[in-house]
Amino acid sequence: MASNLRVGVDVGGTNTDAVIMVGNSVAASVKVPTTDDVTGGILSALTELFSNTDLSPTSTAAVMIGTTHFTNAVVEASGLAPTAVIRLGLPATSSLPPLVDWPDRLAQAIGNHTYMCRGGHEYDGREIAPMDYKGLQRIAEEAGLAGVRSFAITSVFSPVNSELEHEAASVIRECINGASISLSNEIGRIGLLERENATAMNACLIDLADRIVDAFETAVADFGIGAPLYISQNDGTLMNADYTRQYPVATFASGPTNSMRGAAFLSGLTDCAVVDVGGTTSDVGILVSGFPRETSATVDICDVRTNFRMPDLISIGLGGGSLVRDLEPPTVGPDSVGFRLPSRSLVFGGDTLTATDIAVAAGLTAIGDPGLVAHLDPMLIARARTTMQESLAEAVDRLKVRPENVPLVAVGGGSFLVEQHLPGTSEVLMPDNGPVANAIGAAIAQVGGEIDRIFSLQETSREEVLDVARQEAVQRTIDAGASSDSVEVVEVEEVPLSYLPSSAVRVRIKAIGDLEFT
Repeated sequence: MASNLRVGVDVGGTNTDAVIMVGNSVAASVKVPTTDDVTGGILSALTELFSNTDLSPTSTAAVMIGTTHFTNAVVEASGLAPTAVIRLGLPATSSLPPLVDWPDRLAQAIGNHTYMCRGGHEYDGREIAPMDYKGLQRIAEEAGLAGVRSFAITSVFSPVNSELEHEAASVIRECINGASISLSNEIGRIGLLERENATAMNACLIDLADRIVDAFETAVADFGIGAPLYISQNDGTLMNADYTRQYPVATFASGPTNSMRGAAFLSGLTDCAVVDVGGTTSDVGILVSGFPRETSATVDICDVRTNFRMPDLISIGLGGGSLVRDLEPPTVGPDSVGFRLPSRSLVFGGDTLTATDIAVAAGLTAIGDPGLVAHLDPMLIARARTTMQESLAEAVDRLKVRPENVPLVAVGGGSFLVEQHLPGTSEVLMPDNGPVANAIGAAIAQVGGEIDRIFSLQETSREEVLDVARQEAVQRTIDAGASSDSVEVVEVEEVPLSYLPSSAVRVRIKAIGDLEFT
């Protein structure tokens, strides 16, 4: 049994959920309020979780955590490391310097250390200019004197040719002992500013990632669990602790992704819509072959445009704690009482009308004391329910790629807000253990790796290019913690780029594998 026991934890804005999975069965689950000290909330969840079962923490084979730590750090612009953002591209690209589109508060939070240096490549792989090694050394020395130890390096068209980024990293390591370096070709996709932004965001989180991962490992070990720790990525897979320290930005939006993976597991559906209703928001996404569909567009994070891998999601301000106002028509959200729902909502003796109160008054769920909402106007209840269903139906409709109705799986602590016969859906499923689907999604996840690069077919055959790309995707999966003999390629996307010379082709390959237990 020990080798099959996994603990999944997902930290949300309102609740921290935890489950024990034995094989494919849920042995125990808990939902506790998220605390200001998120690590403390995890310990609280683990304590309550194991108190509900006779299973021993020492029998745990692995712990999987989905965390909002890194997203919150960017949102709050706190705990970010001073970061030197270096672009290799002069004499080109000088009209739009690094961080040009960052909000002032966020750029200042990482020190506003931006530099441009000669280098980079054209779209066909030709050099824009030879790299200025002495200039790069001066940049590194200047940044080092300013106390910077974290560097984000972006070279123009590095997804076509990444050599200069790696050379620049070597120069910086020679100048700065213990430098943390993020390379754009390993993080973002084609699109200079968006890729540069994603790399800078990753770089400023690396110091925090060290502290957070260390804290997680210590908390788990202090609880008596000696199993390895894995962190959820935003594509529905896991990465080991060391990989997380290097690529913390990959955790963004992992919460909704965990919920979607959990929804697929609980419902048995691999292609459907999923809505995860929390205390403050509802996240709506689409599952394709059991994994969240990825967005092909740029993603704004705190008003910063990025282009790294992210799930295609729509978030709406509807949750169990959403405030309901008796207007014409009634409004529901986007503001919410959040984790204060147990003290603020009417059914718990509070003084604030929430979406949960409407659901209890309508008989959709049995939470708190129904007698405390018996006085609500039936017309208000009906209109508020209509408002909520219209918001959900619109979100599902915006994500659909075909006009046909699709099955919808509703999960999350506020899933009772989703009613049957929702427009645009063929059926609405509410599986058992749906309220902790996010923790289940973390516990069942496999390890994933992906490559998204542009190759030239001028001197290399298509078969050789695909073979190289497959090997790189498989190696990335193994590096992230997968057992080498379990890795398989699950997705291959090949797009000829007719507007580029050299018979260029964009190749995106995703591989997944089972955890490597040691």
